[in-house]
Amino acid sequence: MTDQIRSSHDGGVAVLTIDAPATRNALTLDLSAQLVEAVARAEADESVHALVITGAPPAFCAGADLDTLADAREDGLRAIYAGFLSVARCSLPTIAAVGGAAVGAGLNLALAADVRIVGKRAKFVARFLDLGIHPGGGMTWMIQRLVGPQKAAAMTLFGEVVGAEAAVECGLALRLVEGDLIEAARELAKPAVEAPRDVLLATKRTLRHTASLTDHSAAVDAEIEPQIASLTAPAFAERLTRLRAAITGR
Repeated sequence: MTDQIRSSHDGGVAVLTIDAPATRNALTLDLSAQLVEAVARAEADESVHALVITGAPPAFCAGADLDTLADAREDGLRAIYAGFLSVARCSLPTIAAVGGAAVGAGLNLALAADVRIVGKRAKFVARFLDLGIHPGGGMTWMIQRLVGPQKAAAMTLFGEVVGAEAAVECGLALRLVEGDLIEAARELAKPAVEAPRDVLLATKRTLRHTASLTDHSAAVDAEIEPQIASLTAPAFAERLTRLRAAITGR
């Protein structure tokens, strides 16, 4: 079977699955390029309101393919990064459904999503120093923003492996799912699917912008223009009419 990124667009959600079971979904240059293309197709499809990234069981993603990594220099590394960076830069809301090990570049892929949900077999492993290489792809920036400097140091410098329950406890994952991860991801995505797509994308852009602000008034200013645009859009008028009808029973 050829290693591939399987893609399905259904019910407003694009599900992208890394399917390379022989290597536990390790990212090759080809798979990273396929992932870039799959993310771009989801963004271009106006019926898609959210994107889910996952790996064919039992792993999420075992990292970069070792043969590819051994020969990589700057261009090669950036080509490996391209796959998970396409998720990080995605204009759509993104969910990583992590059912197994997310290692190295696979950890980066999970970190790149807006939200992570985990199955009981999930684990997050930095592994870079274990291989004798420096972290890359923005891993040190992403992990510190999510779990703080102490937990980030434990994972990065001391090789601490974070399991599913611990990931939820430290804020690395949103919740532990006992059942079907993809169905749970679809359920989580429902409000995004039901929202006006243009307002949804604008809200994600604003979240990114305000994350770096330190002043409340600057955040108010950042939000005012897109909020006014949404208030004058037909979608708001239609929803307001339905809400008033529901309240009055007419």
